[in-house]
Amino acid sequence: MGTHSEDGQAGGPCGEGERAEGPGSAGANSDGVRLGGGEARPEKADPEGGRSEGWDSGDGYGDASASEDSHSRFAHPQNSRRPADSAPYTRHGSLTVLARSPSLTPLLALGALRSPFKRPAATADFPRTRLVLPGLRVDLARLAAYERVCGFATGEDALPVTYPHVLGFPLAMSLMSGRDFPLPLLGLVHTSIEITRYRALAATGEYELTVYVDGLAPHRRGTEAAVVTELRVGEEVVWESVSTYLARHRTKETDRERDRERHEPLPGVDEWRLAGDIGRRYAAASGDRNPIHLYPLTARLFGFPRAIAHGMWTAARCLAAHGTPQAVLVRAEFRAPVLLPGTVTYAADGERFELCGGDRVHVTGGVHSLA
Repeated sequence: MGTHSEDGQAGGPCGEGERAEGPGSAGANSDGVRLGGGEARPEKADPEGGRSEGWDSGDGYGDASASEDSHSRFAHPQNSRRPADSAPYTRHGSLTVLARSPSLTPLLALGALRSPFKRPAATADFPRTRLVLPGLRVDLARLAAYERVCGFATGEDALPVTYPHVLGFPLAMSLMSGRDFPLPLLGLVHTSIEITRYRALAATGEYELTVYVDGLAPHRRGTEAAVVTELRVGEEVVWESVSTYLARHRTKETDRERDRERHEPLPGVDEWRLAGDIGRRYAAASGDRNPIHLYPLTARLFGFPRAIAHGMWTAARCLAAHGTPQAVLVRAEFRAPVLLPGTVTYAADGERFELCGGDRVHVTGGVHSLA
């Protein structure tokens, strides 16, 4: 679960200007969705169809060496995180239709208990089930809390580009906490996310959510899993994402030094002073009450000097500042944790953005119009 490494640095200092990210309110329940009904039933689908032991429920941090160099990859929108027609990620599976969104807290506890018994390997089997949640409607109060804490405009009939990830996260945790998922939840690092939004999404609309594990792939620091989330209106996929999660273990590549392309830091746009309660506010709005994000004491239990911001909060905050067109491809890589309270600099140049703290780059990303 959440982790970073000694080499999780890139780029250089960036930014001027100042803005306080102060306290606020964000009351919400742990599910945050209203469902149109339906029963859980298994069906068959078309067969074609810091320390390294921090607690990460999916919004942790990787490091600069845990993924491809962001500058070269974000400069080319066609370089998808998930290959279209080839290994290592493949489509598959049976279908399970859910009646409601699972509760996150029991899933996190279950995944932690099962972690010592997992043996991660790229050749391991993984769950082939697709979880489907039909008749989903967004809890507008919880959405407003999310918009406030992440800096998105409130009161509009539109979902922020990152919000479907929040809706799908409990389903992803249901898969990753299961007995048949080979990577341990303890120590698992959310290294990147790629989001494709094909059109604007109404906050008052009704959607169908699908989440599945797309496959495992070898990584020089361990084994990486790809988890896909899809949002549909009828038969149309209107939003989808691919998140990569890294389980670290020794490989033949672990001790090899890899040359990484260096790039000049982006120009600073704004400086944000982050309050100590950002993690608790985002947890209330998203349902992700991972202890490393809540209080200094709970964070210290997992090797962090104080609470760290959710990785997906840092991505959402940057995208709220950058802006996104209606049809868009977004990528973000999580490279180093943001300690709370703290001061960071948001930097951007054209399609690219970064979140920096001194000489350390916490998040790198790109925003690419599909129009």
